[in-house]
Amino acid sequence: MLILACVASPVVRAQAPEPAKQEFFDEVGRRVLVPEPVRRIVSLAPNLTETVYALGAQDRLVGVTDYCDYPPEALAKPKVGGAVNPSIEQIAAMKPDLVLATRSLNRRETVEALERLGIAVYATDPHTVEGVFDSTRRVAEVLGVAGRAAALIADLRTRLDDLKQRLAAVPLRRVLFVVWHEPLISIGRETFVADALRRAGAESVVETAQDWPKLNMEEVVRLQPEYLVFASSHSESVRRTADELRSRPGWRAMRAVQQGRFAVVSDAVNRPSPRLVTAIEELAKQLHPEAFGAVNDARPQKEKGKW
Repeated sequence: MLILACVASPVVRAQAPEPAKQEFFDEVGRRVLVPEPVRRIVSLAPNLTETVYALGAQDRLVGVTDYCDYPPEALAKPKVGGAVNPSIEQIAAMKPDLVLATRSLNRRETVEALERLGIAVYATDPHTVEGVFDSTRRVAEVLGVAGRAAALIADLRTRLDDLKQRLAAVPLRRVLFVVWHEPLISIGRETFVADALRRAGAESVVETAQDWPKLNMEEVVRLQPEYLVFASSHSESVRRTADELRSRPGWRAMRAVQQGRFAVVSDAVNRPSPRLVTAIEELAKQLHPEAFGAVNDARPQKEKGKW
């Protein structure tokens, strides 16, 4: 009788192939290998959440910070905590293909912790309005929606060109942009907010290389800005603040405070996202209402950019 010995052969399990990755250099010069395609995104800053929505990629957004409140639909997205101290565990549990961060808000330690887990992190760092456009374009390339960015940016530029024409003949308003009033904090000349002011027909009375300088009240009173500019989604709270300033030493010595020359724009002006252009338009209309009269508005509709 022939007996055949059966030798069990080891089971070879097929391993899932590594996803294809594309190389990018982010806006702080880091080399980032991003899975292709990007299906799951976590945003660590409100401006980046807005950018993802503006690019029509919100269906891929699986996590945002507690402060991502625009558009309103973003409030329903799962949260990962604050921008400064997000939960690394929660982010990792979301299995993102890509995390979007921004240098001005997120900590380097957060980026490094995510990198150690093998999670791709792309960081943005815009300092001008044009830089915001470039950042939007680059994020779109990483997400694979470059065509959407091209159309969006072209329209935003059309709107800014229209604004430039309207404001060509008006003098710049000297303004103090109030980030915080106690202590008094404003903006430096190299920030995207300062550039936004210039495009709205204004210039900051503060000339410093610091991004967010703390100011001496006596110096600001000496400079006598024509307008105080506040950013808020709640104009009522700014009105209360303005009324309070009228009774405070230093503040009440400013003619802009005495005469109630306050401009309030949406907090979009604080966010380097495509919505920044809307804030620029809002501010221009408040500082230079004469440039937006019936004669100007009578131009053919096709000349006006729309988003």
